[in-house]
Amino acid sequence: MYTIENDLLKVVINPLGAELSSLFNKANGHEYVWNGDPKFWAKQSPVLFPIVGTLKNNSYSINEKSYELTRHGFAREKVFKISNQTAASISFELQNDEQTLSVYPFEFSFSLIYTIEQNNLTVTYFVKNIGNGEMLFSVGAHPAFKLPIADELAYEDYYLLFNKIENAGRWPISAEGLIESAPTALLENTNRLPLTKSLFYKDAIVLKNIASDSVELKSDKNPIGFTFTFKGFPYLGIWAAKDADFICIEPWCGIADSVNSSQVFGDKEGIVKLGAGEVFERSWDVMV
Repeated sequence: MYTIENDLLKVVINPLGAELSSLFNKANGHEYVWNGDPKFWAKQSPVLFPIVGTLKNNSYSINEKSYELTRHGFAREKVFKISNQTAASISFELQNDEQTLSVYPFEFSFSLIYTIEQNNLTVTYFVKNIGNGEMLFSVGAHPAFKLPIADELAYEDYYLLFNKIENAGRWPISAEGLIESAPTALLENTNRLPLTKSLFYKDAIVLKNIASDSVELKSDKNPIGFTFTFKGFPYLGIWAAKDADFICIEPWCGIADSVNSSQVFGDKEGIVKLGAGEVFERSWDVMV
């Protein structure tokens, strides 16, 4: 485990998957990250790369050659190397190897950088194409936050407050983990989503191209919450394991295959195309 901290925050990251394991606010004494109880879900903040979500039949094709990848890709199961560390920042890096090339035929450097400033944590993803041709990928976040944060409150005492009024449907997820072909009603001329555990009994809430680029976790019974900012991510997932005491807020550049997917990787919705030598960068922030 690796730690960065300042007067207000202490952040702990696991090199396995470069996964956020703790976000502790020294000023108010609260831990914000889910504890990873395997009874519900053993992860805490996995990184999603080089795909987000599930592929149809767990497979895809490039130039008529078929490859297999399991849900969310392989980065979350890889040990990242430390490339740089200061008191307030730490960088983790993963590069392709023989195993990755057998399931994902691209040469890449993928870095996660954690940076703290006052009571704000920034997580930045850098994807560099170090191969000779075009690289195809998706990347996404999956941080799980403890809920309730204040022990005396209930899960249902919280809500998400988007920074823009939304008219956005929820894209259902099939039993196979694929995105259905039409959305169902969810946010109708509102910026407020009350939280209940039953919201996630049919898997994640998936939103596409919403107006907001930040959301607050709030309660009217206690001032302690957080603000989560996700500029430049066209998709947002919101999820919790059934009856678990956490909420995942998941900004994605990429999305699971649709039920109608051709399985051709270059035609996949949300796929990012990166030229040789080019670098892709996205960041999300949480202020606690």
